[in-house]
Amino acid sequence: MKKYLLLIALLFNTLEADHLGVQEKLGTSIPLELTFINEQAKSVTLKELMKGKPTLLTLNYFKCAGICTPQLNEMSVMLSRLKLAENIDYKVITVDFAEDETVELAKAKKSTMLRAIGRAYVPDAWHFVIGENNSSGKLADAVGFKYKKMTNKKGETTGYLHAATIIVLSPKGKIIRYLQGVQQLPSDIAMAIQEAKEERVSTSIPKNAPFCFTERPTGDILVNKVTKSWMIFMLIVVIGLFIYLLTRNRAKNKS
Repeated sequence: MKKYLLLIALLFNTLEADHLGVQEKLGTSIPLELTFINEQAKSVTLKELMKGKPTLLTLNYFKCAGICTPQLNEMSVMLSRLKLAENIDYKVITVDFAEDETVELAKAKKSTMLRAIGRAYVPDAWHFVIGENNSSGKLADAVGFKYKKMTNKKGETTGYLHAATIIVLSPKGKIIRYLQGVQQLPSDIAMAIQEAKEERVSTSIPKNAPFCFTERPTGDILVNKVTKSWMIFMLIVVIGLFIYLLTRNRAKNKS
């Protein structure tokens, strides 16, 4: 019986994901003075990382067993095909929003992703950084990136619920565009970078991605409709099974 109660609790927890995702803040500016720890364990500001270039920003965590690795792998493929000069035409910053991850993990993830690009790529063009003094949380809030920490009974972190998106920033730190989902076309990225150079804000690009992030009418929250519908169905089935077992056990006890 306990395992059914645990499963029901897990399903309810997953359904809370409709409060997560990305609440777009197009046209607003991020705090460039926020500091992060880079792959060399040095404290740097966002302004120093961007170096006055249009920037592709992602928020991930490096131990993620879900959508982070597919997203970063797809970014590597996309960057290998992008007909622009990295570190000259644009920068890329991947910010780790997990509270317990290390510089070593950031360095290892960067090395893996640069190898995945499959061509010579300027290492300084793509930074992998961890937060300092809750700077990751502050940045996530500034760009409208909502996530939730998952813990076990011992209070240990088991992962995070979150969406996948690329946030395009102008050289001055203005949010120009959100590119939703895991896969992005080089042509869409090139267009977004050009818009960023011109400080021109643009709307999000609809995506037919495996994770099916779609925009809700209220709050512009991106949610996984397929996963949510499946979870609702499973919740009904599990609750029905729980009620059946409970009724059968009571009938046995009376007989």
